[in-house]
Amino acid sequence: MMICPFRLLERNQIFVDCLHLLSAHEPGNELHIVPEVSVPGGSVDYFLTSVRNRQVVDFVGVELQTMDTTGTVWPARQRFLARVGARGVADERPPYRRYGMNWKMTAKTILVQLHHKIQTFAAVNRHLVLVAQDDLLDYLRSNFEFSHVAGPTLSDAMHFHAYSLLAEGAGYALNLKQRLSTDADGVAACLVLKAEPTLELAQIVAQIERKLSSATLLELR
Repeated sequence: MMICPFRLLERNQIFVDCLHLLSAHEPGNELHIVPEVSVPGGSVDYFLTSVRNRQVVDFVGVELQTMDTTGTVWPARQRFLARVGARGVADERPPYRRYGMNWKMTAKTILVQLHHKIQTFAAVNRHLVLVAQDDLLDYLRSNFEFSHVAGPTLSDAMHFHAYSLLAEGAGYALNLKQRLSTDADGVAACLVLKAEPTLELAQIVAQIERKLSSATLLELR
């Protein structure tokens, strides 16, 4: 899984894959990639912009999302360096701490941010694109209400571009694997978690029952 969003900027492929959303772009216009533009609801990572005579003709918002982590990977890094005999860490014994991918927080955070921002893009008849790894989009589709997200359709304001990493020589290259889209109302609907009420009840009851003891008994004296 990708943690650093700059990995997604390789060869500017993600911007090339958004060119078709610049409906007002014409041959002869300049293309600019403008970072960190503020809109109501937050800041958008990049704007792919069509410019003619120093005037903006059209634009597409491009939001990047990679994985957040829990804990810190630093102790594991130090243990690895000590194991391979790297200088300066041979005598260091960092404590063991758990770390991993924070799937739930990453997913909820990006969906809330998109919900806040997409209203602006829909109101001005422009597109916002979420660029993410295919595994993250799979997680979103599995755990949130994405049954209405299909397409892609140019009339939709919100687009999802999912990339996989394909082996290429000694490294990896980005590969556009899937494209989906929805409108502003569809983004709001995505915020609904998939949860079976009866299953949720069973989980709550199980937790309560595990904690039952003489210490939790309410006594009337």
